[in-house]
Amino acid sequence: MISVNDFKTGLTVEVDGDIFTVLDFQHVKPGKGAAFVRSKLKNLRNGNTVERTFRAGETIGRAIIENRGVQYLYASGSEHAFMDNETYDQFELSSKQLEWELNFLKENMTVNIVSYQGEILGINLPTSVELKVAETEPGVKGNTAQGATKSAKLETGHTVQVPLFINEGDVLLIDTREGKYISRA
Repeated sequence: MISVNDFKTGLTVEVDGDIFTVLDFQHVKPGKGAAFVRSKLKNLRNGNTVERTFRAGETIGRAIIENRGVQYLYASGSEHAFMDNETYDQFELSSKQLEWELNFLKENMTVNIVSYQGEILGINLPTSVELKVAETEPGVKGNTAQGATKSAKLETGHTVQVPLFINEGDVLLIDTREGKYISRA
């Protein structure tokens, strides 16, 4: 059990039978009445974000999340196969569970699987990945003051805004949290 007074960003807790990670929290001490903690929580099972208010000092269950290294093997329709790097066990996750992550997943890529008491909740990608530009129009010089960008479609199908000097075949460093271009690799 953990007190809501000890909330930290990234902490995983169990509330009403669901597993949440704390995205944001604020301790509020009104002039009249009891203090409370206003929090923003993300459900790890379905990805929904909820706002909850707890009384100060209230205790809730702490969820111990396990992270293991796995390798992405291949896609078969709407199922995606992974292999545990230690036990070599294979398992599949659906495209629905990996909606955002599929924008950055390549075959043979190593990622972390997130599980709670044997239940697989999803995967954690590295903060940045190297992806090749599959298609982009050529950059046209002129008529730009500074910081001009164009669209580029990556090998995974994700589209990002990139500077004009990027060409097809270039390998780029992409931020997986926001899906944005960082630099050339």
